[in-house]
Amino acid sequence: MSANAFTILVVEDDNIVRMLIVDVLEELEFNVLEADGSDQALETLENLDQQIDLMMTDVGLPGMDGRELATRARALRPGLPILFASGYAENIEVPGDMHVIGKPFSIDQLRDKVKGILE
Repeated sequence: MSANAFTILVVEDDNIVRMLIVDVLEELEFNVLEADGSDQALETLENLDQQIDLMMTDVGLPGMDGRELATRARALRPGLPILFASGYAENIEVPGDMHVIGKPFSIDQLRDKVKGILE
C-alpha cells in the first residue's frame, strides 16, 4: 500500500466477487476497504477520519440497495465519487455525477474506469 494511494470502499454482498474486485484494485496499488452490504458500508462512511476517495457499490444489494446507499453516502460525504457495478448497466438510471460499470467487467475495464474517475 502506498501512502499516496487513493482509498476505495468496495460494497458487494457476493464474497467471491468482492474478493476479486479487491484483489484487482490492490494490484493497482489502491488502498481498499470492504463492506459486505449497506450497513457495513455506512459504518465505514460515518467514520470521517477514514479517507475514502471512491465508493464502488453493487446496485443489487440486499436490504438497502446501492442507489439508496449512494444517497446516504453523499449525505455523509458530499461530492464522494460513486461507481455502481451492475449486471444491467444499460438499464439503470444514475445521477449524472455518478458512474456505472457493467458486470461482468474485465480487469482492464475496471482499472480504466476507476482511474478515469479518480484522475
